[in-house]
Amino acid sequence: MASRHLSRSIAMQTLYEWDFYGKDKESLKEITERNIEEFGPGLENTELVWEIVEGVNKNLVKLDKIIGKAAPEWPVEQITIVDRNVLRIGLFELLYSDPDKVPPKVAINEAIELAKTFSGENSGKFINGVLGTVYKQIEKK
Repeated sequence: MASRHLSRSIAMQTLYEWDFYGKDKESLKEITERNIEEFGPGLENTELVWEIVEGVNKNLVKLDKIIGKAAPEWPVEQITIVDRNVLRIGLFELLYSDPDKVPPKVAINEAIELAKTFSGENSGKFINGVLGTVYKQIEKK
């Protein structure tokens, strides 16, 4: 598994656990450290994991509002925890990452792959639909 994909996987597992246990900001660092150790032994650079985890945490309210607007028939709290956090990661990378490092289509494709790996059979389509909607709105601006 490529190190950037592994970093995203660790970030997703971290955000899932953090979200599942009530989004306690104090526990996020501990969960991240433990998941890097458990799921990323030998991962040379953990910078992307921390960038995603801290970025999603910092922008959580904004990201959730965007999800709510892009998927109005699915209130954020009713979206499965995995899909919700995959969307947060995809949106964070789409909106806040340097497009030279993470082109928009890469951010979307990586989120789809995370959904296929960690979630249900229709999750990839759902993630693609929501992130595609946001990307089209960004392109218009």
